[in-house]
Amino acid sequence: MQYTPDEVLQFVAEEDVKFIRLAFCDVYGKQRNIAVMADELPRAFSQGIAFDASAIDGFGGEVKSDLFLHPDASTLQQLPWRPQQGRVAHLFCDITHPDGRPLEADGRYILKQAVAYAGSAGYEFSFGSEMEFYLFRLDENGEPTRIPYDQAGYMDIAPDDKGENVRREICLTLEQMGICPESSHHESGPGQNEIDFRYADALTAADNAVTFRAVVKTLAAHNGLYADFSPRPLPNHDGSGMHINVSARRGGKEVPPRELIAGVLDRICDMTLFLNPCENSYDRLGRDKAPAWATWSEQNRSQLIRLPAAFGEYRRAELRSPDPMANPYLAYALIIRACLDGIEKGAELPPEADFNTFTASPARLSAYKKLPSSLAEAYTAAAGSDFIRKFIPASVIEAYGR
Repeated sequence: MQYTPDEVLQFVAEEDVKFIRLAFCDVYGKQRNIAVMADELPRAFSQGIAFDASAIDGFGGEVKSDLFLHPDASTLQQLPWRPQQGRVAHLFCDITHPDGRPLEADGRYILKQAVAYAGSAGYEFSFGSEMEFYLFRLDENGEPTRIPYDQAGYMDIAPDDKGENVRREICLTLEQMGICPESSHHESGPGQNEIDFRYADALTAADNAVTFRAVVKTLAAHNGLYADFSPRPLPNHDGSGMHINVSARRGGKEVPPRELIAGVLDRICDMTLFLNPCENSYDRLGRDKAPAWATWSEQNRSQLIRLPAAFGEYRRAELRSPDPMANPYLAYALIIRACLDGIEKGAELPPEADFNTFTASPARLSAYKKLPSSLAEAYTAAAGSDFIRKFIPASVIEAYGR
């Protein structure tokens, strides 16, 4: 539901909401928040709530460190796991300098700019993510272990699949919050799970991805477990991906997925730092169905981009390299920019790679670009890219190189 500030204030009063978490993300996509009492909400809407930016990587130093959070009324969600008396809700926020200028390093602002540019060209983008994560047991001190919650495999069922009830609780909680999961199942690794989301506009999809990670971690903890979103937590088992499905419409008509992906394939090496932002990301790429080459094909799951067999509104392109540590705001913004860059420049789609890239010979793969194979290589590609520097502030790029 799309609320206005007045409707939020009315809702808070009628539903006994006592605490409002003003949520935002740092440059890496990690959710942060300030909790304010309900009586402070009118001031938050009219003036914003100040916080110390010097403590947030990429947001600034000790000099001129004040920034302001401005809640977006349309993002109101109750947190169903909190007490029903003195309820808790959250609102995603935009971030500004004291003079009202948007914070250039705010991922939400970067995505809003990309959406606005796409809109000026007549395009509306939609995103849906497929999020994978592991559930691990806790030790006697409540600290995470590397012992998987179960030993089940791909799409196994209970009793082998012990994560079934946890996934059910996650999906029902998300539904209560107005987020629509499409499907869920056990993944290939022991204790590995996947939940897929229905498509939404770019900003909503990014907000939902951030909320999803918080919900999963919270409900895993309530069940005496630890939810791990790292790209490859177990060296001898499948890594976890965040496959990103993208589609677009122009003038009310669907844009064929093939028209979208040429720009992404052209810019993928430049973008990889923000799709795969940690050292562990590169232990996943090139292994267990995670791509390592800038290739595409219909249906083929060994490719960087596949065009799934789907019809009507479900036709899309699936980008398979990103992992769950990616900042969804930056990831979606760069995908939009790359799609439009390819369309505007008339980028040519390379030949379809209708073969298995994991078993193909080096000679056959030599015709394609290889993705960066380390965080340092990805940083070098991003820092030297005019495309990245045009859309991502230098402070954000530098933060990813630390």
